[in-house]
Amino acid sequence: MAEGGSQGSLVSGVAGRYATALFELASEAKAIDAVNADLDSFSAMLAESEDLRRLVGSPAFSAEEQTGAIKAVLAKAGISGIAGNFIGLVASKRRLFALPGMIAAFKALVADAKGIVSAEVTLAETPAAKRVDEIRAALAAVAGKDVDVAIKIDPSLIGGLVVKMGSRMVDASLKTKLNSIRLAMKEVG
Repeated sequence: MAEGGSQGSLVSGVAGRYATALFELASEAKAIDAVNADLDSFSAMLAESEDLRRLVGSPAFSAEEQTGAIKAVLAKAGISGIAGNFIGLVASKRRLFALPGMIAAFKALVADAKGIVSAEVTLAETPAAKRVDEIRAALAAVAGKDVDVAIKIDPSLIGGLVVKMGSRMVDASLKTKLNSIRLAMKEVG
């Protein structure tokens, strides 16, 4: 069964099918931004709570236990409506382990629909807001579209940055440059 349109090439598998269904439902209800915000809130909670990650990732819990616990978490977080119903459905179908992939696939569909390119920028230290704006503007100029920039911090880079945008990667980190110099010196010596 082939999926049509650009959505088929963006997402695939179980996570892709769930994300596509959620995207279509959110589109019909004109609630894409609200659903996206709720999924961001849930993702943030998932990143912060080891217990929630265990609940989502462990097959040891029954569907009833997962569904009950997830409904309590959603109620406490104020996540309801389409996103809340979706997460509850995923729990009842014993697919919580795939939820992070579903959220990522949904975000890819939203970005594509809005003409936004995603980029991941890794730096040695947290940049100032002005620096992030400069990076975003430079990437937008290269991509010819708006760019959603996700910042990651990796102190081992020492300085510089690594940019991943689509299938392209630019490594302008000091760590890589130093490794190249070391390798060149070994070849000479």
